[in-house]
Amino acid sequence: MIYDVAIVGAGIAGASLAWALGRQSQGRLRVALIEMESSPGYHTTGRSAAFWVESYGGPGIVPLSRASRDFFMTPPEGFTPGPLLALRGGLNIAPPDDDGDLEALAAEFDTGNTAYQCLDAAALEAYPILKPEWRTRALFEADSYDIDVAALHQGYLRGFDGWKPTLIADAEVSALARADGVWTLTTRAGPVQATTVVNAAGAWADGLATLAGAQPRGLQPLRRTMAVLAIDPPPPADLPVVFDAKGRFYFRPDGGRLWLSPHDETPDVAHDVRPDELDLAIVIDQFEQASTARVKRLESSWAGLRTFAPDRLPVFGWDGAVEGFFWCAGQGGFGIQTAPAASEMCAALLLGQTPDVDSTAYLATRFGA
Repeated sequence: MIYDVAIVGAGIAGASLAWALGRQSQGRLRVALIEMESSPGYHTTGRSAAFWVESYGGPGIVPLSRASRDFFMTPPEGFTPGPLLALRGGLNIAPPDDDGDLEALAAEFDTGNTAYQCLDAAALEAYPILKPEWRTRALFEADSYDIDVAALHQGYLRGFDGWKPTLIADAEVSALARADGVWTLTTRAGPVQATTVVNAAGAWADGLATLAGAQPRGLQPLRRTMAVLAIDPPPPADLPVVFDAKGRFYFRPDGGRLWLSPHDETPDVAHDVRPDELDLAIVIDQFEQASTARVKRLESSWAGLRTFAPDRLPVFGWDGAVEGFFWCAGQGGFGIQTAPAASEMCAALLLGQTPDVDSTAYLATRFGA
C-alpha cells in the first residue's frame, strides 16, 4: 500500500495530527503512524505531568492554548469516557530573593492578556504548606487544569467516527528516499511508502530531517526531571500547581503524594533519558527550604525530553525545500496543552486549507529553508 501520509512519531503530536487529518478529510486519507518503540508515547508524552495553564509557554504559545481550550472542556462525543481536565489553579509565588521576577511574570501575563489575580501575604495564609517568607506575594491563575494525558492520547489513537490510522510500531526509521512522487521509508518493521512524510519525531526530528535531505531546524532536546515524594503532612488535594517565580521548581499534589520538578531545561541528545541524581537532590533541598512539610522519602523519579526550536516556537508546515516533507515538531513543554489547535492547524496546512489560528509565526520556512 502507498499511504497518503506517513507520520513519523506516534506521541501526542503525531497521534493528534492523524486524528485531525481523519476528521478534516472525512476518513478519505490513508494515514500511517510510524512509531520507533513498541508502544506510542513512550519517550515524552507518556512521561508528562501536563496541566493546561493558559500563560504557559509565553505569549507566542497563548493563541494555540486558547484555541485548544474548548476541545479540552468539551471533547467530541465518544472521544473519551471521562473528562480531560480537572480544575487545579496555578500559583506563582515570589521567593525571598525576589528581584523583580514576579513583576516580570506579570508583564508577560499582561502581554498575553492572561487573567490572573495578585495575592498578598494575608491571602497566602491559605497555603500553610509554604513557609512565611515564601508567602509574601503571588500571582494566581484560576483558569488552570490538570490534563488526563493518557485519555487524551488514547482518544486520538482511537481515530474518528470509525476511521483510524494504521499504527506501525517498533519501526525506527533508518532511511528515507523519494522517487516519482513517493517516499520510501526504511524501518525496522519493513519498508513503508507514502506520498507525504510528516516529521513528528520529537527529539529525533532534526535527525529524521537529515535522513530526508532536509535542513535541520536547530531543534534542541532539553531534559525535564520529575520526582514523586511522600511528605508529612501530605499535600492538600486541592493545592494549586505552585511555581517559583524564578523558575527553579514547581510542585503539585497527586494521589496523596507530591510531584516536584526542578523546572530544568538541561541540553541533551535524543535518547531514553533518565533523571540526574544531582538534579533530584537540589530540587528536594529547594522544596524543603520553601515548605513547612517534611520530605519522608523519594518514591520515584523520571525524566523526559522537551524539544525546542531556537525561538521556542513550534515548527509546523511544509519544509519549503524538500518536496512532500512536512514538519510537526518543536512543541517543547506545551505540546499536550496545545495539541487540539496545533493538530487542526497542521491538518489544514497539509490539506491546503487556511487554519483557524494564524500559522505564520510557526511555519518551518521561517528559518530560511
